[in-house]
Amino acid sequence: MPVNPADSPVMGALYGTDAMRAAMGERAWLARMLDVEVALALAQSRLGIVPPEAAQAIADAAEVDRLDLAELAAATANTGYPVVGLVRQLSALAGPDAGKWTHWGATTQDIMDTATVLQMRQGLALIRIDLVQLNTALASLAMRHRDTVMAGRTHLQHALPVTFGYKVAVWLSPLITMVERLDQLRPRVERLQFGGAAGTLASLGTQGIAVQGEMAAELGLAVPDIPWHVARDGFCEATNFLGLLCGALSKIATDVMLLMQTEIAEVAEAHQAGRGGSSTMPQKRNPISCEYVLAQSRGVHALVPQMLSAMAQDLERGTGPWQAEALAIGQSFNLAHGALLCARSIIDGLV
Repeated sequence: MPVNPADSPVMGALYGTDAMRAAMGERAWLARMLDVEVALALAQSRLGIVPPEAAQAIADAAEVDRLDLAELAAATANTGYPVVGLVRQLSALAGPDAGKWTHWGATTQDIMDTATVLQMRQGLALIRIDLVQLNTALASLAMRHRDTVMAGRTHLQHALPVTFGYKVAVWLSPLITMVERLDQLRPRVERLQFGGAAGTLASLGTQGIAVQGEMAAELGLAVPDIPWHVARDGFCEATNFLGLLCGALSKIATDVMLLMQTEIAEVAEAHQAGRGGSSTMPQKRNPISCEYVLAQSRGVHALVPQMLSAMAQDLERGTGPWQAEALAIGQSFNLAHGALLCARSIIDGLV
């Protein structure tokens, strides 16, 4: 079994999506950290802190393909963070005159957190697109079957008649709310992190707040009321939302899977040659998309408590809880998007 099936050349097709891996993966994170360093330099150049030609040289040098990843990995293993090695390389690429202005007034967590915010912004946008499309398909399915009578079941036993359209509308209702939740949480998540060494912007004197505002505008992010190095509710809210979303998707998958049983056979996933087949029994048509909605959702649900526990940060800089977030954020986004696309496949092809 791979250490991480989502990154496996073989198993990766079953866990997560290529689009979310591209948005939340390491290459994207390195690119976003470079974007943050550039935004910092440009913001400071507009305020007369950094020479404009130095800021432009930093911007010109900030290409992820120019990084020596082996050297960066070695530096990261030594220091415990990737930013020191990244800044060293970016400074060298920008040249001695411009390079000395790289990372001026910032701290490691400013760069890493803001880069993660930029990744989350793209990840949440991907989630929203597919969630809205799923909701449209569910609404159409509910209307189409508003008069299709079926047995209602409580405690897994026949109860009173319902319609299949009613059942689908029950699936749809919480997902409509999920779009509302997503739109509401994004301003709380998509915020700049910039506070300097202890969060007070002390190294920039009276210009710290101005740099923060210019930098946020450059990146299209909100300005926080205070740096949030040890206040992690935004990241936690995003992953909690993914947990809620996966819970709603799991309801759909569970119902479809139960209704696909041979003894009931009221619905079925779309037929695709070989999909859901058995290596032993040729008659099998397993609910494979349902299974991977549930599997990926369970993965997300296991990561939500990790993010909650990581909120217990110590003093002005976390010594462990912050680092634990790296084990949960990218994986929860990837698995949630995988579960969402599996759910879309179920609904788009339901027969």
